[in-house]
Amino acid sequence: MDKLTPEQRRKNMQAVKNKGSKIEQILQEALTERGYTFTINDSSVVGKPDIVFHEEKIAVFCDSEFFHGWNWEVKKNEIKTRREFWIPKIERNMERDAEVNKELQRDGWIVLRFWGKDIKKNTGECVKEIERMVWAFQVLRK
Repeated sequence: MDKLTPEQRRKNMQAVKNKGSKIEQILQEALTERGYTFTINDSSVVGKPDIVFHEEKIAVFCDSEFFHGWNWEVKKNEIKTRREFWIPKIERNMERDAEVNKELQRDGWIVLRFWGKDIKKNTGECVKEIERMVWAFQVLRK
């Protein structure tokens, strides 16, 4: 049973951002500090990646653990309220993520996905992974 009224729950859910989240901002700021230029939330790219390097064809997604199913086999058992809603919703998000990855890769894109917890705790490692892909593209292009 939900502890919030339907109106309170609606207000909480409306506050959940689908772009411009804290994890996106952390990664974007770190990349900007390193001198990278990129596009954010580009709807012209399949899946509307959070960060896009067009020339290199690199799509970066910043995935929150809850909505994208981190450690799903364990975590889905921890959902206590509205399981009939949340479990199918999150599982569909996971399926959609896989479909987007496959379509982008088929079109020659490099797809990078980072969990929010990794972005927060290991921002530098996430940036290094992106840099490796950018550098690899630049080496191959020469």
